[in-house]
Amino acid sequence: MAFQFQKLEVYNDAVGLADAVYALTKRFPREKAFDLTNQLRRASLSISCNIAEGSSRGSKGFAHFLNIALGSCYECVPLLEVSKSQGYAQQDECEQLFRQIHRISARVSALKNSISTKER
Repeated sequence: MAFQFQKLEVYNDAVGLADAVYALTKRFPREKAFDLTNQLRRASLSISCNIAEGSSRGSKGFAHFLNIALGSCYECVPLLEVSKSQGYAQQDECEQLFRQIHRISARVSALKNSISTKER
């Protein structure tokens, strides 16, 4: 038996992003990149968590949590850029993650817009 939010493609995409971020950050040097690893993991995980938590709220509450999820998408971008510039991640890895983030952020925005439209 699945929760309703587990049926959302955007939720599943966000879980996939967090998995990819965890796999990437396992390779980061522990002593030099702990803060970056922790922040990137938390930001990526926050996307799916806010979709899940927000789905238990009314339309207005869900829209609020989707805004937070969207902010977490955007937070991942500079963290990945720093990871790349510090030599912890390769260009192609970051580009793949940027594409995932872009797709997820577009879907979060579309979901938020559909909820807002239903309210009117």
